[in-house]
Amino acid sequence: MGQVRLPSASYNLWSLSDSQVGQEFWFCDMKRGFNKVRQKEPQVKALLEDNKHQRIGKLAQAGIYEFYQDPQLLSQSEGVEQVAAILKLNQESEEVQKRIIGILNNYYKKPILVGKQIIQLSKGDEGFTSPTTIQEGNYSFALYAPTDCTFKQQDGTIHILDFKTGKSDFDRRQAYVYLLAASYRYPQQMVVASFYNLEKGLASDIITATPEQLKFVQIELADIAKRYELERMHYGKNPNNFAKIFPPNPGIACRYCTFNSICEFSVSEVSR
Repeated sequence: MGQVRLPSASYNLWSLSDSQVGQEFWFCDMKRGFNKVRQKEPQVKALLEDNKHQRIGKLAQAGIYEFYQDPQLLSQSEGVEQVAAILKLNQESEEVQKRIIGILNNYYKKPILVGKQIIQLSKGDEGFTSPTTIQEGNYSFALYAPTDCTFKQQDGTIHILDFKTGKSDFDRRQAYVYLLAASYRYPQQMVVASFYNLEKGLASDIITATPEQLKFVQIELADIAKRYELERMHYGKNPNNFAKIFPPNPGIACRYCTFNSICEFSVSEVSR
């Protein structure tokens, strides 16, 4: 018999399921529907694969990985050019090339991982990582929390570092997901998390969580996993009810949505 598939949760699903406080006008359930239940449809798949922001994020991660693999590149005058060649940046669009070169130059000048006791550093192309199985009451779910970098501080503290690019906000919910997963992986150790924007050279505050906070996050993620399983089930039985299962929130956010070209509810102009 095949292995039973557990319901799943992740920061990505959390961010698609609930808006941050004060950001409700950017939020749209239908975006979750496209991302999660229609992602294999040709039109949707093409839009997901043609995501410039994700491409930049993956190339930035790969660039940091290559610098770490060969630290001597940081002392060579053409170190940035060599990493750019490894990444085959000449095959990318002009905008992507420009931004990644900027990121590589920033890291070349300020290599924040030098001297760190690295436990794990992602290259950005590993695909799905093994989830952490979590039991909340009588409900089990798989928590996916792939991390960019994990290192050990001098005092033994485990530090989870997430890299950002562009104008990405530092969402504390993402840090809490990392800390929850880490509480299962490193149950006897102190764990902290932080963000670092590779383009701005801006670091977040160090983020910690109490056992009570992690319990709240666990309950929230269990609830999100349950809701998503019901959505998947309802959509599988009634695909024509897509807009009812994943109601749209048309407005200014449509201008920046990945799916605005195929969403029948998308609005190109918003009345003032």
